[in-house]
Amino acid sequence: MKFQRDVLAFDRAAEAERISGFISEQLAHLKREGAVVGLSGGLDSASTAALCLKALGSEKVIGLVLPERESNPISREYALKEARRTGIRVEMIDITPTLEAFGTYKKRDEAVQDVCPGYGTGWRSKLTLPPDLLARDAFNFFSLRIAGPDGRESSIRLKKETLFKIIAATDTKLRTRMMHLYYWAERLNYFVCGTTNRTETLQGYFVKYGDGGVDLEPNISE
Repeated sequence: MKFQRDVLAFDRAAEAERISGFISEQLAHLKREGAVVGLSGGLDSASTAALCLKALGSEKVIGLVLPERESNPISREYALKEARRTGIRVEMIDITPTLEAFGTYKKRDEAVQDVCPGYGTGWRSKLTLPPDLLARDAFNFFSLRIAGPDGRESSIRLKKETLFKIIAATDTKLRTRMMHLYYWAERLNYFVCGTTNRTETLQGYFVKYGDGGVDLEPNISE
């Protein structure tokens, strides 16, 4: 298919009707009474909540905001603002104590210390890929961008063993959030509505039993 400006053009109203119809059908199929949506403050979760609202009404949708100590405060603010705008019920639960009890931060920090022995309190890190992946013919590799307490940054290429340890620790955040989503879903006899978009699904860009462990994914429905 030739790429052009209109390739992403679609009838938004018709798609909203189709997807909300799918949500309504699944509610009956699953024999549930409403939907639980994890609100991150981003576009995907906001659109999912809006579609559930259209399909089921505000009295049958609950949004969970699940921050932890490393979450961006702006994300929480956006999530609460979206919930207030739509009128759906919202619950905010800080998952930091659960993550601390499991050792999420400790496990992650120990992995980072494999390549940066001084890493600790006041430091920040982020996994990155090369910015020019599509512009060159080469193997992709992950690096770890590290910022010290003084604000100075450095980038370290990771061996797979360290990468896997960081990912394993970080993914516990998503699995902890899913535990809370299912607690509320089962408490209310609701279903957990996923917020993964089609591109993420096709690429496998989700965490098994984390954001991928849901009852339905309206954003990828045919």
